[in-house]
Amino acid sequence: MSNIFVISNSQVPIISIKNITKTYKVGGEVVNALKGVDLEIEKGEYVALMGPSGSGKSTLMNMLGCLDTTSSGTYILNGNDVSSMNDNELAQIRNKEIGFVFQTFNLMPRLSALENVALPLVYAGKKRSEREAKAAKCLEAVNLTDRMSHRPNELSGGQRQRVAVARALVNDPAIILADEPTGNLDSKTSDDIMNLFEEIHRHGNTVIVITHEEEIARRAKRIIRLKDGKVERDEPNHSPALV
Repeated sequence: MSNIFVISNSQVPIISIKNITKTYKVGGEVVNALKGVDLEIEKGEYVALMGPSGSGKSTLMNMLGCLDTTSSGTYILNGNDVSSMNDNELAQIRNKEIGFVFQTFNLMPRLSALENVALPLVYAGKKRSEREAKAAKCLEAVNLTDRMSHRPNELSGGQRQRVAVARALVNDPAIILADEPTGNLDSKTSDDIMNLFEEIHRHGNTVIVITHEEEIARRAKRIIRLKDGKVERDEPNHSPALV
């Protein structure tokens, strides 16, 4: 795998969340999705975020990914206070700091693998030659050099997820945030994708995987479990799954 990854030795937490809450109104009912969550994640950590339906896991993922704002509390992301940013500011932070990998891949069907990977660089205002060179390097890193011109419908599920991983890496983000990244894959392909995340982590990147599967969570070095809008357990994983 090519060395395209971001390495940082800083000990300042890349994520620092203090007493965040999130309240929604659903009809006439008020839902307290997060209830005073405190959390710190250091640069270079590999973390699994777990929790059953209704635990606040998805809400916390949206907070971490700057897809939603807190009702109260503070969120410092890589030195930026994102707690009170507006939508445009959050969009800029997302594109700069976070590489997303989704369960459903979220690839543009009419674009090639290369064009899909290069898309975040379009939003970043990079020149076409620079975009294509960087996208090609990222596809090489996930072993898809021979699939650069293929569209998503010409790729297997595992290959599509590798394209999504390459796209997540293309902007040299501070964090790779993966939401149920193996949910649509068979067990062999899931194992291949998780091996890829482990290699990304070994190169020094911060990786956060949101999952409901114990087997996937055990690949991480730290497991954070949510229940009823609070952190129920946060502990190092001393017995990671065998690769």
